[in-house]
Amino acid sequence: MRILVVEDDFISRNLMVRFLTPLGTVETGEDGKKGVEAFEKALKKGSPFDLVTLDIMMPQMDGHAALQKIRALEKQIGVPQNLRARVLMTTALDDVKNITAAFRELCDDYVVKPVRKPVLFEKIAELGFTVPQTPAGS
Repeated sequence: MRILVVEDDFISRNLMVRFLTPLGTVETGEDGKKGVEAFEKALKKGSPFDLVTLDIMMPQMDGHAALQKIRALEKQIGVPQNLRARVLMTTALDDVKNITAAFRELCDDYVVKPVRKPVLFEKIAELGFTVPQTPAGS
């Protein structure tokens, strides 16, 4: 599996990388703009990301705008809906406005920080990916 972690906070980004590395190849973007650039580059190379974790509050471009651009790139290239990247919003924002906006922009799921590995893996499994069992309390 190819995974893109888009997160501006160094500690959160590294934690996500540590959690997700057992699932496949992980690349990162430090803000929404860099995340979209990495996503577009992967699409054009023919090696798209299967999963994108996307923070909302970031400099340069927030997660809402990044998600809109990601979905527009997929549409522009003609990626069928069943093959598009699964996008999991990972953010501290837990208000109805942001959650509703993210789903309207076609995210696939939403996790409120702090992200716990068992919750993250459960959400990823619900998106159809195989994940290792995590011991209780991980």
